[in-house]
Amino acid sequence: MDIVQIIEIVALVMGIPYMVFEVLQKNTMWYFGFFTSTACAIQFFLQSNWANMGLNIYYVGMAFWGLYKWKKDSVAVEAEVHLNRLSPKMALLSAGIFIFGTGLLVWLLTVLNDSNPWLDAISTILCVIGMLWLADSIPYHWILWIIGDTILVIMCFIAGKYWMTALYVAYVIASTYGFFHWRKKGEYVS
Repeated sequence: MDIVQIIEIVALVMGIPYMVFEVLQKNTMWYFGFFTSTACAIQFFLQSNWANMGLNIYYVGMAFWGLYKWKKDSVAVEAEVHLNRLSPKMALLSAGIFIFGTGLLVWLLTVLNDSNPWLDAISTILCVIGMLWLADSIPYHWILWIIGDTILVIMCFIAGKYWMTALYVAYVIASTYGFFHWRKKGEYVS
């Protein structure tokens, strides 16, 4: 077993409680997210998978922002899950990030000889927006995770990253459950 596989296993082990705490909307999720994303960033760096490495570095930073936002919102409502609506401003910002971010990332990944620049770019940008919405407790982030993580399942499987494939399959399952759980248990803050 090489170092990349060991890091993949660490990411998988840390990723399971991350998923559980995300579905239950517990602040603890952000701590596990920090360590899972750090492990994933290192693993993707070692395999020269630049977009996913950058995505996981973004997740590390968002762990701090998300923890701050969730602590703030959890004070505002007594519900098991606190939710925010997707504002027109956030929807427009997200559309711009998707369109321009995907185009720019496809170009950059093509220059860097990425094996699949379109899938890599689309999954990365969907996950960037998904994390932004997650930090703001917008329940539709789950749909973005389902799509983005399904693409990542395919990419990791094709690349022979079977531990990461298992992690992303688990993320797709958890995201599907999380969407319905948040819709059932959530109360809107705004």
